[in-house]
Amino acid sequence: MKRVFNEPKPILILVLLFFTVFQSNGQPNKPTASSYAPVNGIKVYYEVYGQGKPIVLLHGAFYTINMNWGQLIPELAKTRKVIAIEFQGHGHSPFSERKLDIVNLASDVEGVMNYLKVDSADVAGFSMGGSVAYQLAIQSPKRVRKLVIISSTYKTSGWLPAVNGAFKDFKPDFFDNTPLKAAYDSIAPDKTKWRKFIQQMIDFAGVSFDCGDSNIAKMTMPVLLLSGDNDGLDKIELMKTYQLLGGGISADLGTMPKSHLAIVPSQGHVSLMMQTKAILNYLDGFLR
Repeated sequence: MKRVFNEPKPILILVLLFFTVFQSNGQPNKPTASSYAPVNGIKVYYEVYGQGKPIVLLHGAFYTINMNWGQLIPELAKTRKVIAIEFQGHGHSPFSERKLDIVNLASDVEGVMNYLKVDSADVAGFSMGGSVAYQLAIQSPKRVRKLVIISSTYKTSGWLPAVNGAFKDFKPDFFDNTPLKAAYDSIAPDKTKWRKFIQQMIDFAGVSFDCGDSNIAKMTMPVLLLSGDNDGLDKIELMKTYQLLGGGISADLGTMPKSHLAIVPSQGHVSLMMQTKAILNYLDGFLR
């Protein structure tokens, strides 16, 4: 007998909650420049804010630049050149039948950097964007000066089992008639691709990935791992990641690691990204 879902699944509630909170914070930021970069056979939308050393921002699954980074961009742009990107099919970036995976997305990010003539930059990624940021740092390490990973992992097993199973049995129509759909319709180049986009994201979530422990251990740029204490990340795996990066030692008996780990108390995956002041404090200390 086919199972029927009469109530939204928890992960859908989280997506909509995040969307609602961030969309209620006023008008979108106005970039100093915005356009499309032709990379890898597709067009990738980007926005640029401010001046100074560049920092590239990579959003989470289903989100847009403003939804994910709207509260942080004005502050970062006071002293930095902020380059924010919307992944394939997200926001203003057109839907593509091309396979959606972190390798392709990382190559897209590098393509945008090439297009904007940015040799290297600090890179910050949230959730899916964090996984892409890891991949970018591995495949093109010279392009990443410092890496900020917010509530994310470089492998599927870095999430708790409940998170990895969250999209099981999901169908694209679960997202119909939601604020997320309304937002998509307001900026997507082709509104008819909605369900194809959602199905592509469901398929993406169902495929395991692993950037490799050995690749993480070889990374030489400083890394900030920022996590909520209850954000769905397996904290044992997170600590293993930090150890691969040179952390988890007794710095009183040696040298303080160049990579940092910060776990923000009483925060989940969604609520962590709403802690603008806390995130800015961590970023300021780390990026300086």
